[in-house]
Amino acid sequence: MAYDLKIVGGTVVDGSGSLPFRADIGIKDGRIVEIGALAAAAATTTVSAEGALVTPGFVDIHGHYDGQVSWDVNLAPSSQHGVTTAVMGSCGVGFAPCRAADRATLISLMEGVEDIPGSALAEGIRWRWERFGEYLDALDSQPHTIDFACQVPHDALRVWAMGARAVANEAATADDLVAMKTELRAALEAGAVGFSTGRTDNHRSASGAATPASEANSAELVALASAFSGLPYGVLQAVSDFDMTVGPENFDREFDVLEAMARAAGPHPTSISLMQRDAEPDQWQRILARAESANASGVPIRVQVAPRGIGVLLGLPCTFHPFIGKPSYQAIAGLPLAERVRAMRDPAVRARIVSEASRAVAGDGSAIPPLVDRLLAAIDQISFRMFRLGEEPDYEPPLSASIGARARGMGIPAAEALYDALLEGEGQELIYFPIFNYLGFNLDAVGAMMDHPLALPGLSDGGAHVGTICDASFPTFYLTHWARDRAAGRWPIERAVKFLTAAPARFMGFRDRGTLAPGMKADLNVIDHAALRLCRPRLVSDLPAGGQRLLQAAVGYRATVVSGIVVAENGEFTGLNPGRLVRGGR
Repeated sequence: MAYDLKIVGGTVVDGSGSLPFRADIGIKDGRIVEIGALAAAAATTTVSAEGALVTPGFVDIHGHYDGQVSWDVNLAPSSQHGVTTAVMGSCGVGFAPCRAADRATLISLMEGVEDIPGSALAEGIRWRWERFGEYLDALDSQPHTIDFACQVPHDALRVWAMGARAVANEAATADDLVAMKTELRAALEAGAVGFSTGRTDNHRSASGAATPASEANSAELVALASAFSGLPYGVLQAVSDFDMTVGPENFDREFDVLEAMARAAGPHPTSISLMQRDAEPDQWQRILARAESANASGVPIRVQVAPRGIGVLLGLPCTFHPFIGKPSYQAIAGLPLAERVRAMRDPAVRARIVSEASRAVAGDGSAIPPLVDRLLAAIDQISFRMFRLGEEPDYEPPLSASIGARARGMGIPAAEALYDALLEGEGQELIYFPIFNYLGFNLDAVGAMMDHPLALPGLSDGGAHVGTICDASFPTFYLTHWARDRAAGRWPIERAVKFLTAAPARFMGFRDRGTLAPGMKADLNVIDHAALRLCRPRLVSDLPAGGQRLLQAAVGYRATVVSGIVVAENGEFTGLNPGRLVRGGR
């Protein structure tokens, strides 16, 4: 047989969890047809994997490309980190279903909840739909570099059925529930792969309003979950604070709501977000205990886990930094970065900004969550959780490397040290601030979460929080930090690859990808694991309307293949775009 593509000389880590082995891979018509000794076989294209790993393409189950997918071919930065299938529509926010009159409402929600410039969304989205099925058809008609799948977002569904009443947080009527359930079922039958809801006080619209789904009651979630009845595919996803009111009774009450939704969905699995929160450091263990109990009673609940601290990047060009509420900073905030830096270097301006009390930046008219005001009021304490990112990012830095610790060692106030750090690199320096998952100044708790049998890789937020994070780089971090560099709790490479490929693919019901075997879809990566590393995130102005976003490149991906087509080589896109919409049940 003459292959379309042949990958030779690599160490195959096939996604099954089996030990790596040396073999060649032959691909034809977008499928793997043979794995073995194929060096002598003819092929149109041959890729050398000598000294490299060959893995399945990564499956990312928590993305937010809902707007970007309508104008962007590449779906970067996820596609720069080995992801070949990206699932979007997470956290209950998205752009379908949507009537023309509600477009601005959904843009405001996405701008606030996911920190995507509203101007970029307004200019970039190519509205060619109202119903969710029309949205899928519109996206499927466009070229893309990698595959993608869509979940139905609760916020959009609620606005579709309730209009302005959804934004006012009114309870859904019986007629509203029928309208939502009918559209959800139609969307699932058209190929949506699931349904997502968001129940967190940290999510706000651009005007500061609570999201439509954030206070939906149990009856509404149960009714929507019943739309999955009789379907052989489909998942549910929820994000919740669990600590909007601290206390075990409130925690159990909230988990009861989510478990009722999951139970109503029958065999369809549900995933919920899992993280370590400072307010209740052991909450994540209670979530796992409740998830274990639910599974024991026949309710399939999994948890999405991030591989590192969940937080933000702070900087003068970014969405947030420690001085955004200071009156003297606000007076110069509109200046171009170079002029701002020049003004901030004036000793008198420095003294005023450092000494002033911070104004509130959250609340009515602001998309900034209340958490930010609480943090800004405690700069001295939180400076011990802030670290210069530098050119070689360290996502598990010790307490001694924090700006607070260094300021104490120098005998200066933490605010002065933070101020000076922000001015480094002509104002381009980034400060890493892990808000969650870093209470012990290490990732031990994260390792315990990842080790749990109910854990799935998630929360990467590809396409979202574009001015504050770049966690779409999570797959590369799994492979470098957890499967190579970390002394304690290091994962065998076969376990890490399975976690990024087969585990999320099987959870989503994607049976044609996630492992390397004859007959499987030819989505894969060729990775120089020894040389693999994350580059420093950088702000680029490539969104519509000149919007900025953080992108983070990686070194070490020799090739990424989608449906047997090489879509990226050595970090550069080839311009070939075989990516397609993955429809549920197809």
